[in-house]
Order: sequence, then C-alpha cells, then structure tokens
Amino acid sequence: MTYQDFLHDSVGGSNPTRPATLAARIPTSSRSGEGNPDHHLWNNRGTWWCHFTLHHPDYTAERIRVSLKTRDVAVARRRRDELLGSLAR
Repeated sequence: MTYQDFLHDSVGGSNPTRPATLAARIPTSSRSGEGNPDHHLWNNRGTWWCHFTLHHPDYTAERIRVSLKTRDVAVARRRRDELLGSLAR
C-alpha cells in the first residue's frame, strides 16, 4: 500500500467510516528546530517510508507502514505531513 492509497481511503475512499485514533506526533513548522524532523520516517534502501499506529474503538491497535515512493527526504516529509494531517481530522 502506498501513501496515495492510504490517503485516498482516509479521505472518503472505499472505507470512509473507519473510526480510529491516530497515535502520532505531527510535526509543526511553528516549532522549527525542536524535535526530530524525520519522526515517523525511515529510509529503507533509499526509499522513504512512514510508520504510525492507529488505535481502534475496540481497543486494538494497528501498526501502519506505507511507502512514500520517494528518495528525497524533503518530499518524504511533505507526504508524511499530508498523510498524517488527513488522518488527524
């Protein structure tokens, strides 16, 4: 699953009623210089991935890992922010 697939599903795609709580720190540009700008990102042999946890109402948790399909860390950060921002709504 790519970030585009996951983004499509979370914003009214095939499963818009998936009630879950995102367990993730969403980086904010207003606190530049604080924390890790690559939080939730990891580089697997040159390709950036995003990972986070969704907590469901039935007290189960789901670890999500999606490929961001890029080798550029700046693009990966933008895609991570877009993905996590869509899930936090």
